[in-house]
Amino acid sequence: MLSAVERKVEQFINDLNDKEISALYSKLPHGKRLRAKLILKIAGSNLSAIKTAAVVEMIHAASLLHDDVIDDAYTRRSKPSLNALYGNKTAIMFGDVLYSKGFLELNNISTEVARIVSNAVVQLSLGELKDVSLSKTFNTDKDIYLEMIYQKTASLIEASAGAAAILAGKPKSVYLTYGRNLGLAFQMIDDLLDITSNSETLGKPALHDFVEGKTTLPYIYLYEVLDDAQKVKLRSLHAKVLTKEEEEWITQKMDEHQILLKCYAQAKELIDEAVELMNEHGEEVLSDIAQEMIDREF
Repeated sequence: MLSAVERKVEQFINDLNDKEISALYSKLPHGKRLRAKLILKIAGSNLSAIKTAAVVEMIHAASLLHDDVIDDAYTRRSKPSLNALYGNKTAIMFGDVLYSKGFLELNNISTEVARIVSNAVVQLSLGELKDVSLSKTFNTDKDIYLEMIYQKTASLIEASAGAAAILAGKPKSVYLTYGRNLGLAFQMIDDLLDITSNSETLGKPALHDFVEGKTTLPYIYLYEVLDDAQKVKLRSLHAKVLTKEEEEWITQKMDEHQILLKCYAQAKELIDEAVELMNEHGEEVLSDIAQEMIDREF
């Protein structure tokens, strides 16, 4: 039923009666629609579920538009980003239109669904701001990193699952936990892929996060096990263009201390909890979705 969600998003866009917005939307890459899939799997394919899924995907698209401007990213899923094609001002304002239209349509679903999704957008925005602030320094605090990825990534996935549970009359807290774990693990695996995948697979250079100033979980764990001289070296490489030798030093140290396996184990623990929760509630399909999250190649 993802096709119904796509049609609903297109309807919301067409309701604006603005040719420029319609043209910009046609240039947006659609991605995997993870959040929409979750909503439909939990709540079914009734009109309220389809509307909620469409709104959440519009909000997610808006956040990516803003994210690309903040990160000076000129590709999105191996294609030119909208800010690369049309400039930062257009990308930001298009994101604002998607946010605003999404909030408007939330009012036509239910107050409780509107509240949970709107709160997630507040968290998402706080997480984006925290991500920008953290990129200015070498962060060694794991708890701060986890709070940031919860806000920036997991909160909207959590809200998608929780909103769907509300629509379906299912226990909200169970599905909120499922969505939170899924979102945290999703970002942790993405952070691993930034280190392990090649440029062609990622659509951006490997170790791009570190070059951009992001101190993700693997770097935090690596810093903890290095000696003092190596700590100084790792800090000196933060937020700078790396030579091939410097890249190799980082990845070699990651291998030496089994950092990636440690990060993977933490993500897997979250997924195992999510799978167990869903199995207890007869949601095998949701268990499979969670398992796919951790089985991505890296």
